[in-house]
Amino acid sequence: MSNEKTIRLMESENKLVFVVDRKANKTDIKTAVQTLYKAKVLSVNTHIIRSGDKVALVKLAASTPAIDIATNLGMM
Repeated sequence: MSNEKTIRLMESENKLVFVVDRKANKTDIKTAVQTLYKAKVLSVNTHIIRSGDKVALVKLAASTPAIDIATNLGMM
């Protein structure tokens, strides 16, 4: 997934993109994000990309801006 698309998802849809373990399920991912980042997760979608990695698109509640979490992680 390109950096531009990832930033657009953060700004317009309040979503974060993570590369996760292929064995992780949606519940595991949701619990991990809520625990690690103290964020309210609304939904999790997963995809296997061409490189064989599993990517999770995590939609956050409006009370937790994705851009704030990305900034705290040093991504922005």
